[in-house]
Amino acid sequence: MEEQYTEYQLELENRIKNLMWTVSGDYSLEIKADVDTFLRSKDIALYDGVKQGAFAKYYDRDALSLYLVKKVFLQAQEAPLMAVAQMCIEQAVYQRILEERKGVADIRRRAYRDILEEEFTALSGNPLGHLKIALLKEGLQGTYQVPRNTRSWMEEIYSLSQAEDTMAIIRVIDRLYNALVEPDFEKRKGSLQKVLDITLEELTEYSWKDFLSEEMYEETLESYLEKVTETMTQMEVFQEEKEEQAPPEHSLQKKIVIVDEEALQKMYTYVERNYGITYLSPAEEKSLNYQLCRGIHGDCSLYFTEGILKHPALRNYQYEYARKQKDKNLFEYYDNHRVVKRNIVILSDLLKKAFVMRDEVQEVLSDRGTIVPSLLWKVGRTQDAKLFRRELKNDAIDFAVDVLIDASGSQRSRQGKVAMQAYIISEALSNVNIPHRVMSFCTFWDYTILHRFRSYDDDRSMNANIFEYITSSNNRDGLAVKAAGQGLLQREEEHKVLIVLSDGRPYDVVINRPNARNPQPYQGEYAIRDTAFEIRRLRNLGVSVLGVFAGEEKDLATEKKIFGKDFAYIRDIGNFSNMVGRYLLKQLEEE
Repeated sequence: MEEQYTEYQLELENRIKNLMWTVSGDYSLEIKADVDTFLRSKDIALYDGVKQGAFAKYYDRDALSLYLVKKVFLQAQEAPLMAVAQMCIEQAVYQRILEERKGVADIRRRAYRDILEEEFTALSGNPLGHLKIALLKEGLQGTYQVPRNTRSWMEEIYSLSQAEDTMAIIRVIDRLYNALVEPDFEKRKGSLQKVLDITLEELTEYSWKDFLSEEMYEETLESYLEKVTETMTQMEVFQEEKEEQAPPEHSLQKKIVIVDEEALQKMYTYVERNYGITYLSPAEEKSLNYQLCRGIHGDCSLYFTEGILKHPALRNYQYEYARKQKDKNLFEYYDNHRVVKRNIVILSDLLKKAFVMRDEVQEVLSDRGTIVPSLLWKVGRTQDAKLFRRELKNDAIDFAVDVLIDASGSQRSRQGKVAMQAYIISEALSNVNIPHRVMSFCTFWDYTILHRFRSYDDDRSMNANIFEYITSSNNRDGLAVKAAGQGLLQREEEHKVLIVLSDGRPYDVVINRPNARNPQPYQGEYAIRDTAFEIRRLRNLGVSVLGVFAGEEKDLATEKKIFGKDFAYIRDIGNFSNMVGRYLLKQLEEE
């Protein structure tokens, strides 16, 4: 009997899915059929399936579900928000799908009747429910008497039948929620733009387990997004009990957050999914962490990767976000390609001239070499034994360079510019055949992520990987400098240079483990002293360190504390090559 029931469920699921695929015209669409609803009301389930397919066909369902998740992240009440979204989506797609499939009108009418019969009591208990009842009754009867304010809200929802894009629907959902559910939301939490500005990194850092069933914990944000995408096109009342599970407001603040041990065990998987699979073996990773994560970084870990676009664990939202950010970086490069190319030429020429000077042959008198006949008269008459001419030739290119880029969230507004700066340096160094490595760094939970764009001996074509630069989370500068310096010190070249592109604000206070060995937040003077110490340590070991400041003018004092006199403040990218070139030339002249 149980077997027959399962087969029946599968048959129903296939039927609903086929309906959604037919309506959307996209058979690759990932959808979930609501069989449980079908068993209660065939028409509600079928109409929900039609709407889901139609919405995927005419609008961007990922964009809308992401907006809803961001709104919840700012402590919007989940159940009322979903109820508003359901009403708006239904009105946006109905007229469009009716033009193609007249039979939808009958399914809709029967679904409306079932909803009113099953859920009238639940709906009548709040203003939002009254609005939904009015829409359902007017859909059945043609007209329905309502108060003036309810009528104005209904008209706003009806206007969505002409919505040209997803953003138009989002605006109406946002206005209705703020008016009907939380009139002070915008004052307390910010405007629609504030909601939209929330990044996937911020969403990923937050644990969504309070919004998910136990079997869905593993996916966290992805599971919650999937759940929202499924729910936002449904007709039934969204489960109110979820509201009671909403996390307290303080849990979303950007302060120190304590996570339980079970979540800590999943950290590595989360990091892998958000930043790409590491290129190190487990043994190499363990060895590096043992060597470098000591002292005030003793409770931290290092994670080396070539990025989510190169080695994704799976194609998730973070992967799509990284791909879009790469496109934005490239767009900014193409928009400024003349300036960038000019900077590359200028910096390359400066370096070439310096190497030509170092490459000049210098002749000196010596006690060995090629004899100089005109000096033979000194034999037996003087103690001077320098009767020979010897050529001394400098080793022109005995340099290795590391470029380390701050990829924390504070650089978000400058991503394109920072990527261009690193690209200019890398291209110029490639032009003069100097081995160099380019990496970015940020800190996500306990992991400091080092994203390698190119290694020392890579072909210059690898320089283009720099446009995969993406910012995220926090930055533990001292540990990142220590890790980059260790790789540089292992190079055989006599002269080593580290160039750090940063905003001068080391900051890592989001996560501290329970019973951590170093519970003090990494910020302020504590973090500045640590970063400055690591830079002084490298300088004492013979590494020349240059700070390229890519932050706000108010943070200049901090940058000076960290790098001393060896830093360049780049106000305008047009002058970038001259500033960096002068420093590199100084290093060449001193050696």
